[in-house]
Amino acid sequence: MPTFSEADIMALVSPVFWPFLRVLAVFSSAPIFSARSVPMRTRVALAMLVAVCAQAGLPDQPVVALTDPQAFSVVLQQVVIGVAIGLAVRIVFASVELAGEVIGLQMGLNFAGFFDPATSSQSSTVGRFFGNTTMLLFVVLNGHLMLLQAVIASFETFPIGGSAFESINRLQLHQLGAIVFRYGLWIALPMIGMLLFINIVLGFISRIAPQMNAFAIGFPLTLSAGLLGMAFTLPMLDAPVMALMRLATGLFTGG
Repeated sequence: MPTFSEADIMALVSPVFWPFLRVLAVFSSAPIFSARSVPMRTRVALAMLVAVCAQAGLPDQPVVALTDPQAFSVVLQQVVIGVAIGLAVRIVFASVELAGEVIGLQMGLNFAGFFDPATSSQSSTVGRFFGNTTMLLFVVLNGHLMLLQAVIASFETFPIGGSAFESINRLQLHQLGAIVFRYGLWIALPMIGMLLFINIVLGFISRIAPQMNAFAIGFPLTLSAGLLGMAFTLPMLDAPVMALMRLATGLFTGG
């Protein structure tokens, strides 16, 4: 009768269990996968499927037993790196939504805010529209495949058994906050320039013809110009989204 020792069992379980924890942490923090509409059982099953299918492409990993004193630090490392990958991808959505918030503010639509149950926060219509557009682009541009590629490549950049705090120090995640504002303003810059020009023209008109009510024509004009500007600029949104995706995944692929 064949017998199995604890070392034999861990040699079979360890190559799947530690990647499973990292992938599950990604699915618990990344956009779309972490949505409330995705059940936890689905995330666990999908994470296990990815961990099993990725075995052929993963580098050789150290066997760390669950009873090993190092196991806690390994668990912490997998969770930290997985959450960091999800946070980096969420930066893509936050940048575009910030652009939508700025554009909505210039159009005068930020007063039309509503409670978004998906994010449990108050958001404007334009920002939510840009967020939904980014979600569609994320799927169409194979962003989910880039996310999985970043997870698999992270096992070479951050191998199992390293320190979680060392990984955080190498990632420099605090710099992602500046990326949100930089790319958000980059996306919104054409609309900001156009609406600023319209407001300047309205200011001149109100000075030249004081009898004309600038407020009566200002809001419909800025709203119409903003909608037309969105119609012309949205087809070009794929370029900044792809640039943000490459920047976010490059932190973990070594690029």
